[in-house]
Amino acid sequence: MPAPRRNRGDDPAARAGRSSAPGRRRTASSPRSGRPTDGSAAGMDRRERDSRSAAERGRPPESPPVPEDADPSRLDRGVRAELRSLSKPNAEAVARHLVAAGELVDTDPARALAHARAARARAGRVAAVREAVGIAAYHAGEWAEALTELRTARRISGDPRNLPVVADCERALGRPQQAVRALSEPDVRRLDAETRAELLIVVAGARRDLGQMDAALSVLARGGLDRDRPRPGAARLWYAYADLLAATGRTDEAASWFAASAALDPEGELDAADRAAALL
Repeated sequence: MPAPRRNRGDDPAARAGRSSAPGRRRTASSPRSGRPTDGSAAGMDRRERDSRSAAERGRPPESPPVPEDADPSRLDRGVRAELRSLSKPNAEAVARHLVAAGELVDTDPARALAHARAARARAGRVAAVREAVGIAAYHAGEWAEALTELRTARRISGDPRNLPVVADCERALGRPQQAVRALSEPDVRRLDAETRAELLIVVAGARRDLGQMDAALSVLARGGLDRDRPRPGAARLWYAYADLLAATGRTDEAASWFAASAALDPEGELDAADRAAALL
């Protein structure tokens, strides 16, 4: 089952100026815990360890060096507006760290997180900064930190757009019941259609974690199963639906829904076509 995907317009890392390539994803039906096993995230260097130790001792963490091409003008206009509450030199330093974090979040999430934390040390009351830390922490597999930061960002801004990521962090921390509750929040109605689809995928995964397969299928059905009128996010939602059908032994139906997902995914971002072929 696919994990939450951050829309470019909703992701502070993307808004910081990185490419539109899809972010790193994990399999939402089997959430990881602890640190990722890939070398980029697991190999936290001495600088980051020293930064954590300094923070624990009450001293400001040492900032990682910012690449020369981290241009603050590449930040989203809305983020730049939030930084206007800071002094000009501080706003520029924070912006450069955010741009660096955005550039690195897919390829080196540990370094991206270090830059986001450096921005937080300078501008901890700015919602976009706390959101950037949360997204970077999520990519780095630091689920508890991601949860704290994204909730803080929401308290500051009132924006619920990261509900799917928050719920997925709860799953990764072994709390699927908490993830399920996210769908009952009043702010769900404020989500755009694609983000709501991502939340449904996460909640269905949480139901699956609990062994509630029929309930998981029902959750996904709420996202729309009309092949003639696919809603935003349908390719990923139908993929998740097909994956659940396959897990319950409904092979023919699963193959059909994998094929439907593939039809909405011409760039082959998902492996829906391969999954369909394997079931035929």
